[in-house]
Formats: sequence, structure tokens, C-alpha cells
Amino acid sequence: MRDKLQELKAFLSGTKGTYAVLYVISALFIGFNCLLIYHEIYWLLLLPVLMIIIYFYFFHLDKILLLITLLTPLAINITQRELRIGLSVPTEPLMFGVLLIFLLKLILNNDFDKRIWKHPLTLIILLQLTWILITSLTSVRPMVSFKFLLARLWFVVPFYLFGIHLFRDIANSRRFIWFYAIPLVLVVFFTIYNHYLWSFEQQAGHFVMEPFYNDHTAYGAILAMYIPVFFGFMIYPEYSRLTRFFSFIVLIILLVALVLSYCRAAWISLALAIGVLFLVLLKIKFRWIALTAVVLGIILFTFQFEILTAMERNKQSKAATLTEHVRSISNISTDNSNLERINRWMSAFRMYKERPRFGWGPGTYQFEYAPFQLSGEKTLISTNAGDKGNAHSEYIGPLAEQGLPGMLIVVALVVFMVMTGLKVYHRTKIREIKYLSMSTTLGLITYFIHGLMNNFLDTDKASVPVWGFMAILVAMDIYTIRGEKENETVETPVPEASVKD
Repeated sequence: MRDKLQELKAFLSGTKGTYAVLYVISALFIGFNCLLIYHEIYWLLLLPVLMIIIYFYFFHLDKILLLITLLTPLAINITQRELRIGLSVPTEPLMFGVLLIFLLKLILNNDFDKRIWKHPLTLIILLQLTWILITSLTSVRPMVSFKFLLARLWFVVPFYLFGIHLFRDIANSRRFIWFYAIPLVLVVFFTIYNHYLWSFEQQAGHFVMEPFYNDHTAYGAILAMYIPVFFGFMIYPEYSRLTRFFSFIVLIILLVALVLSYCRAAWISLALAIGVLFLVLLKIKFRWIALTAVVLGIILFTFQFEILTAMERNKQSKAATLTEHVRSISNISTDNSNLERINRWMSAFRMYKERPRFGWGPGTYQFEYAPFQLSGEKTLISTNAGDKGNAHSEYIGPLAEQGLPGMLIVVALVVFMVMTGLKVYHRTKIREIKYLSMSTTLGLITYFIHGLMNNFLDTDKASVPVWGFMAILVAMDIYTIRGEKENETVETPVPEASVKD
């Protein structure tokens, strides 16, 4: 008996034995699967895919991150209204897996680059996460707030913290951008086709991108964010002609899609980002730009009554022509979209006045703002059901949900993000880094200008590029700028020859 067992062991340890085991397992899997299919049970078909994904989680986590990026524009949000739970499938479950594996590796290996933890942008993000935790403990709806915190973690940890590690190689930064842009172009084609079926009517432009983007504002924000990046790709002279040609094609597609999105906030954000670009090219120092922004803010606050009176005289509604549509931006007398936005903002300010220190809790605005609406400020599209969005601002929303500290942290995040991008741009001697740092900074600027009027960082569609772009800037700051300064041999950027491949 012992001899027989030894012969079997020897056979299995050999090549023929390995193949035999593989054949037996495959036959059993196929047979069992056929039985399940006969009974209309199909879940076992996903087992090989699941095993491959698990393998990549443990041995090639960077590939999982790029896979999530590729799937994000095509992901669909599934909402359970009774439980008030929304989940973007398949991306958010995959992000949660990256969060778990990253934390596991961090605990076991403890070899994460300390320079990342010490970077000013990282410190602000950690402060924001800490404050979200604190305000979740004081929340009027703790379950909603902790769900918000968990979602923020599975956005930030994979695409910012692990993203910095991934983007040490500048080639991965380019891959990340292209991996989101390619499916985004597919969504654009889908949207334009649907728009064509509606004869390109303006009102249809609000929903033809569903189910991939929930409305035209989220769609427009991402389009505006990627336009500066592909403009940078197109004009960078050391890329191959093929890369520049395809960058030009993508740029044209994004511009056409942005116009057809009828998203006025996205148009404004792109125009202002172009203005920032000219200020940088004119070599105007950041402190003067910041001072100008402060002065403009004081002027707007001082003459707010006169400005509001002038805006109330504007009766221009959204119209078929682009010129009239732009003019409707300042219409706060008859434009329901503008009036509803003001209604949400005023409700948020009243919520802040009642709970100024800790707010009502992250993610709770849409469930709590209804009693703070005034009948004179309600519009035809107002609701008390908490099912039509949030405070429509990346700044005012945190003010209501997390108190004054929550809003100030967001402002600090934007300021240090811009400072990091401009620092990399001005200090690097590497031409590609200069182009990439400026284009990603401008992309982020479009988003946070848009964020004055809308907020999407609670969705995967916006969080993936926003946190990813920030990670690209920090990676260039840590691994390129500081490496140049210390005259070290830096892993990045890749040699010029490979850039043209």
C-alpha cells in the first residue's frame, strides 16, 4: 500500500501528473457547471474570473487599479431605495477589495514610503478623513455617515495613496489617463447617438448619458476635466505622431461632447482654467493670483445686493442657441435650475447655523434639508423626499454636514493641490513632467471651480480622476522634483526613447 502511495505521489509531482490533476479538476468543473446550467443556475460561470481577480489582488494590485479605472465610465449605479444604499457596479466592490488588500499589506509589511505620509496634501487628506470620522460619531444619522466614510476610504486609499506608489513610473500616469478616457469616449458616442434620436433637443441633453452618468452636470464636469490633459498630450512635441494624433481625436470628441452636454458650469470651469493657464504662462506669482481671488470675493460680498438685483432682471431662460444658454447662467428670476441651486444653498446655510461646529453628519444633507426650505424659495423641481441630489456644492455641502472645519479643510485641499501642481511645473527640468503637471492641475482646477455649483466626490465617476490626478501630482513632487534636487538616480521619468514607443 505504501509503495502504491509513493508511486501516486511521484506521478502527481511530475509533469504528466500535474496535467492529469488539471484535466480531472476541469472535467469536474465542466460537469458540475453543466448540471447547474441545466437547472438555470449560472453563478458558477463567474468562478474562473473570480479566481483570476483574486490572483491579481495579491500579486498585481496595480493591474486591478487600472482595471477599475477602465470600468469606471461604464459602471452603473444600483440603488436600493428602501435601505437608501447606492452602489456603483462593478467598480465600488473592486475598490473595497483594493482597500482591504492595501491595508493588509500595510499592516504586514509596514514599508510604505514615509515621504507620502509627510506630504502636505496627504496630511490635509488624512485630516479630512479624521474629521469625517469625528462628525460621523456626532451625526444625526450615524449609519449614513459611516457609509459615507467607508466610500471615501475606498476612493482615497486606492487612487490616492496606492496611486502615488503606482505613479512613480510616469508611464503609469499616462496609462491611468488613457484607461479612463477610452471608455469615456465610448460613453460619448452612446450619448451623442441617444441625443440624435431626440433630434439634439436641449432638454434631452440632461438625460441621454444615463445610465452611465446620472445627469449632464456630472458628465460635463468629467469632460471638462480631461480636455486640458489631452490638449497637453496633443502639443507635447516628444510624443510620437500617432500618440499626438489620437490625443487630437480624443480632444475634439470631448469638446463636441462638452458643447452638447449643455452644462453651463462645465463651460465656465474650462474657461476659467484657460484663464489660469494664461496667468501661469505670463509668470504671475501664485500669491498675486490668490490675492486677486480674495479681493474679488470681498467685492462680491460687499456688493451682493446690487449683484443679486441685476441678476434678478435677467429673464433669459435656457434656449436653443449657445449664446442664449450662456446668458441664462445669471438668471435667478425664472430659471428653475438656478433657483433650485440657490434654494439648496440657503437650506445648507440654515442647517449650518443650527449646527455650526460638527454639522449634521457626512452624507446626511439630502435627508435633513427639507424642513429648512422656505416656501418662497421653493421651485417647480423642489422636493421634500431627499431623492434629488445634495447641496450642489463641494464647499457648502461640507459646511452643512461637517460644520465650518469641514468646509475649511476642502478649501485647504484645493489650495495645496494647486500649489503642489504649480511647484512641480516651475521646478522640474523634465519637459514631460512640466506638461503633465500643468495639464493635470488645470484638469483639477476645472473640477473644483465646477464644485462651486455641483458636487460629485461621493461618486466613483468623479473620485477616480480627482484623487488619481492628485496622486499624479504628489508622485511627481516626491519622486521627480525632490530626486532632481538631491541629484539622485530617479526611477522616473522613463527615457525619452521609450516615451515615443
